[in-house]
Amino acid sequence: MGSALAKHLFGEVGSFGTVALRLFFAAVVLTLLWRPSLRMSRGAWTVVLAYGVVLGVMNLCFYLALARLPLGIAVTIEFLGPLAVALAGSRRWLDALWAVLASGGVVLLMDGNGDLDLVGVLFALAAGACWGLYILVGAALGRHTTEGNGLALGMAVAAVVAVPFGAVDAGTALLAPWILLAGLGVALLSSVIPYSLDLEALRKIPPRVFGILMSLEPAMAALIGLIVLQESLQWSQWIAVLCVVAASAGATRGARAEV
Repeated sequence: MGSALAKHLFGEVGSFGTVALRLFFAAVVLTLLWRPSLRMSRGAWTVVLAYGVVLGVMNLCFYLALARLPLGIAVTIEFLGPLAVALAGSRRWLDALWAVLASGGVVLLMDGNGDLDLVGVLFALAAGACWGLYILVGAALGRHTTEGNGLALGMAVAAVVAVPFGAVDAGTALLAPWILLAGLGVALLSSVIPYSLDLEALRKIPPRVFGILMSLEPAMAALIGLIVLQESLQWSQWIAVLCVVAASAGATRGARAEV
């Protein structure tokens, strides 16, 4: 829903301006919520800075993709990043099957729409690579920081990365009252509420179950894109989305089971 709302802002402040609003307000809200301490070790600060930079670049790339692709397709392509992390280093024959299934889904996406924007696809792939790094750096963030302190500081770093792009691209349009209100809504729906729910969910359900449920994200994005943005996909593209969902769920289930 946050991405759907963000897409309505593209015509007013562009993708860079929308990212700037999202990360700025998310950083403000999370900082007020957690009131993080700046007294950390050098190693912790290194992880926080890396987390924030990856988060900022990931959002910039994803919104650039979202400006060129339907929501469901952008999220499906981006989701290849976490899937690659789940499959990396595996020697299980079943994981090879999941990789083939995901690859088949990508082929269906490309064949299902001849005029699919290549630049948008490349930005989505870049966002996916950043998402894979985000998972790895996020794990280190959890080891080096407590509660939501690292998340709040990392979000502030991400805002520092993104806000200059938004300020240059959108200028004073960012200061319009309704734009600021919409930006706050995007921040709440895309960052503050989801990340808070993630933390609470992980306290109540096993990580394996959490990972499988997260695998539904491409399908949910395609459904919200259809309902909210009227972005209809062809039948082959729906099959492609489901292929990636099934591959992600299977790979995640296998990885968590081994742990």
